[in-house]
Amino acid sequence: MYAAVTILAVLLISSGYFINESFAEILPNNAFLLEGSGFAVTENFIKISEIDLGISSQNQKGSTINFVTEDGFITLDDDELLISELEGKFLREGQYIRLNGKVESQNGFDTAISFFGRLVEESKDGTVYGFSGRITTPDESYKIIYTAKVSSLIKITSTPTSSEVSSDLSIHILKGAASKGTSDSYIGIGSAQTSSSQNISSPLRLGYFSHDRISVQPGATIKIINDDTVSHKIISGAENYNDRHNPFTPDGRISTDVIEPGKSVSITFSDAGFYRLYDPDYNWMKIVAYVFPNTDSLILGKGNNLGN
Repeated sequence: MYAAVTILAVLLISSGYFINESFAEILPNNAFLLEGSGFAVTENFIKISEIDLGISSQNQKGSTINFVTEDGFITLDDDELLISELEGKFLREGQYIRLNGKVESQNGFDTAISFFGRLVEESKDGTVYGFSGRITTPDESYKIIYTAKVSSLIKITSTPTSSEVSSDLSIHILKGAASKGTSDSYIGIGSAQTSSSQNISSPLRLGYFSHDRISVQPGATIKIINDDTVSHKIISGAENYNDRHNPFTPDGRISTDVIEPGKSVSITFSDAGFYRLYDPDYNWMKIVAYVFPNTDSLILGKGNNLGN
C-alpha cells in the first residue's frame, strides 16, 4: 500500500495536479469550510485521514490573507484530533494555503501539524487544493497527502420591504429525505419545493435539505420547512465519525419541536460557533451552520449533503 500511495503522489505531481493556471476568489472577512481527505503515511503505517475546519479570513495585506480556525477536527483512522492552536494564511491571493499549529488527540496529547496546499481548480461549488505536509504525534511523524475543498460562498440576495415581518433564511426538508435515496428525494429544476435562492444545480441530485451548509451572523434566525411526508426534528451535536451506532452526541444548544409535514419551525443562533444540525431519527440528514460575526448571510452548499 505504501508503494501505491507513493505512485499516486508521483502521478499527481507529474500530471500537473499541483501546477495550474486557476485562481481562487478568497475574500477577507468571510467564513469558509475546509473539507478534505487523503492519507497519512509513515514507513510502517498508512492511515486514512480527514480534515474538516471552519475558518474565517481576516484583513488582507498585500497578496496574503490571514485566517483563524473557529472549529473542526482532523482524523487519523479512528483517532479524532480537535483543533487547539491553529493559524493559517491564504498566499498569493488564494493560490496557496499554509496551515500550522497544534491539535489535541482524544487522549489529551498535543499533536503538531504543518500543511501546505496548492490550488488545483476553482468552480462554482468551491476551490480544490492539493495538500502535503506533516502530522507529528508524540509517537510518529506522518507525511500527508490530501485533496481538500474550500467551500465557495454565494450571497443570499434579498430585498426586504417595510411590510415584511421577517427576512429569515428558509431551508426546506425535501420530500423523500427520510427514505434516503428513493426517487422522491431527487428534486428537479423548477420543482415547487425550490425558490430562486434554492435551485438545485443538477436536475438529478440527491439531497435531504434545500441547503446543507450555511453561514450566518450571531442572532440570525432560520426557518426549517418540512416538505417531506413524515415528521422531523432538528437538534445540534458533535459528529462521531467512526461510530455507526451512535453517529452524533447532542450538545444541547439547538433542539426543535417535532416538525409535522407541511409545518415549519424557526431556529435562532444566539451564540457564535460551529453547529452541526441533524435529525436524530434520520441521522444522514444534517446541516453545517457556521455562525460568525461581521459576515453577510451566505449559502455554502445546496443539497449535496457532502460527507453523507
